[in-house]
Parts: sequence; C-alpha cells; structure tokens
Amino acid sequence: MGIDLPGRSADGSRQAYLMGAGLLGMGALHFAAPKNFDAIIPRELPVEPRLLTQASGVAELAIGAGLLARPTRRVAALAAVALFVAVYPANLNTIRVVADQPLPYRIAAWLRLPLQWPMITTAWRIYRRSGAQPD
Repeated sequence: MGIDLPGRSADGSRQAYLMGAGLLGMGALHFAAPKNFDAIIPRELPVEPRLLTQASGVAELAIGAGLLARPTRRVAALAAVALFVAVYPANLNTIRVVADQPLPYRIAAWLRLPLQWPMITTAWRIYRRSGAQPD
C-alpha cells in the first residue's frame, strides 16, 4: 500500500515509479511553459491548442500520480499507453514545426518518434505486471 520506491519489487514498481515521476514533471511543464506544447499541436485539429495542452497536462498529472500507487497502477498504466499513442500525432507534427530550426532541434524532433515506442511498451509491461497476483 502507498507509494513504491524504485527497485522495491519485481512487479514493475520501479518502472512505474520512474514513469510516474516523469509524467508528473511533464504534466507540470504543460502549465509552466504551455507555449512550447501549444506549438506542436497540429493546427488541423478543430480544438484550441491551449485546451489540448492543458488537457494533456492534466492527463499526465493524473496518470503519473496513478502509477505511483499500487492500487491505481494497472489502470494508470493502461491510460499511459493510450496517452502515448494519442500524443504521437503531436510528435509527428513537431518535425513540421521545427523544419526551419537549427539542426539539433530537427534531430531531436526525429529522435522523439522512435523513443515513443519504448514508452508505450514499458507502460504496457507495467500494466501486465501490475495485474500479477503476489506470491
């Protein structure tokens, strides 16, 4: 019960803790520096970018917190999979947004794409492991 510390168990707690902490940090950044997130939201979406920035920030905060506690971890991990898939279009759009930026920005935008898949698979692994019954 409560918050698991990294390395405390083999049921995915360490990965859940790290992913949860990362999502809490990124969720907070959506409110601290929203313009950076607004800029990568595809303009073709029929919703104001700031609303999507705030919604994804709230989602990241909720999912991050959910990953820290064992009772909510399984649902939060599944929500993380959905979130990471849902924000993939914004990551694709980042390539278009930074097309005229210096090379390091363009490289970083391209590197985000394949890095999204390990995040998805890690969240899925946390989901699967958190459903396992303890011995």
